[in-house]
Amino acid sequence: MDIFITIVLATALLIATITDLRSQKIYNWLTFPLILSGLVVHSIHSGLDGLLLSAAGFALGLILMVIPFFLGSMGAGDVKLMAGIGAWLGVNATFTAFLFTCLAGGVYALVILARRRDVLKAVLANIWGTFLRLTATKKYDYSPIETEQTMPRLCYGVAIAIGTVGAMILNFTQTGSVIIP
Repeated sequence: MDIFITIVLATALLIATITDLRSQKIYNWLTFPLILSGLVVHSIHSGLDGLLLSAAGFALGLILMVIPFFLGSMGAGDVKLMAGIGAWLGVNATFTAFLFTCLAGGVYALVILARRRDVLKAVLANIWGTFLRLTATKKYDYSPIETEQTMPRLCYGVAIAIGTVGAMILNFTQTGSVIIP
């Protein structure tokens, strides 16, 4: 079953990456079938245990990504993509994929910022100003320095794809399976 999961997720992640880079969207026609098929395949393959594994992974992927969505830093397509990944990988592998995604997203953001030095300077000034206010007042008060520069939009589907593939490789090398039950 691991090869089937790998093929499905590799295909979905490739499509999500392409559509995210082209139009900055991850479409419902990709994410909803990914979620539903993960639940169905695991149910058929392993019965109630498979359904529970898949549903728990779906819930974790959704919860981890919906918080940044509500804060305005994540798109709904990204949330649904991680939920779909969770439906296929289960809880443990989804959490690993999320951690790898965060690392990949951080590196991706730094690369984008390095290409826009004016924005990078504004970000660093905001971080430094927040740090100085925190040390002087012992209170966290984020008051960003106003700048004419707009933040570049990140295609986070790229980071999700990299993080998920990294987690699948790590899980496979450690356990011989892409899913950690």
